[in-house]
Amino acid sequence: MIQSIGGNVNYTVTDLDRFVEELNRDGICIIRGLFDQQLIGEWAEAFEKLFRDRQNQPGGLAPRENSRYYLTLPWVTPFANRSVFANPVIMGILERVFYQEYVMVQMGVDVPFQGSDYQETHRDFRPLFSDNIVTPLYALAVNFPLVEVTPENGPFQMARGTHLLPREEGLRKISTGEIPMESFYMQPGDVTIRSPLALHRGSPNRTNQPRPMVVMGYAMHWLHTPKVDLTLERDYYDSLPENLRNLVRCQVVDQLPQEKAETYVNFKY
Repeated sequence: MIQSIGGNVNYTVTDLDRFVEELNRDGICIIRGLFDQQLIGEWAEAFEKLFRDRQNQPGGLAPRENSRYYLTLPWVTPFANRSVFANPVIMGILERVFYQEYVMVQMGVDVPFQGSDYQETHRDFRPLFSDNIVTPLYALAVNFPLVEVTPENGPFQMARGTHLLPREEGLRKISTGEIPMESFYMQPGDVTIRSPLALHRGSPNRTNQPRPMVVMGYAMHWLHTPKVDLTLERDYYDSLPENLRNLVRCQVVDQLPQEKAETYVNFKY
C-alpha cells in the first residue's frame, strides 16, 4: 500500500495498475486527494507572490494567447519538495509506463485570467515517427491545481483516446462529436497524469481570480527537451539522494538567478 503525501487516501498496487490502464487507454488518469490542503495552500501563497514579481521582469512570463501565461517555478521552498516531484504514487505510475530510465524536465504553472479564451485544440509534442504509427507514452505531464477548478474558471479540456489517433482523425472525431472534448474539474490536492499527445485545449476563465495549474514534465531519458529547463542550486542538488539527482535533468548553479526569461513560448502541435 502506498500512502498519499499528507492526503487522506491510500493507494494499493491494484490502484496503480488501474491508473496505468486508464492512462494507456484514455491518455489521462485522475488521482484524487493526493496532496493535502496545507501543502496546496503554501504553494498557492508562494505562487501569488512569484507571479507578481515575474510580471515586473522582462520576459518573466511566457504569453499563452489572451490573458493566459506560463512561468517556470524556481527550485526554492515550497516548490523544491521531493514529496511532490518524486511522490511515490506518481513515481509508481511512471515506473509502470516508462520501460526505460526517465527524467523530470519541467516544473511550471499555466494560469489563465479573466479575458482568456478557448485555445486552439493542440498537442504538446509531435509523434515520435509518423501520425500513422502509434506513439508509446514517451512523455507525460503531471498536473495539479492550486485552486478548485470549476466550469467557470478555465478547466483543462481533453478528448480521451486521441493520443492513439492521427492528429487529423482525432480533430475530425472531435468536430463531429464522436469523441467529446471533456472538461476536467479538480479539487486542490487532486492530480492528473496525461499524455501530451492527446488533443486538448485550455478554456476561458470567466471569473475575476486566476486559475494556476502546476505542470511537472517527465520524459524518457533520450528525449531532447530544449524548450523547458530546470535550474537547481548546487547545495540543494548535492543534498538529494543519488536516485533523485538522476531523476532531475537540470542545470546546477552556485546561486539561482534573480530574473528568469521564459523560453517555453511555442507549445502547440
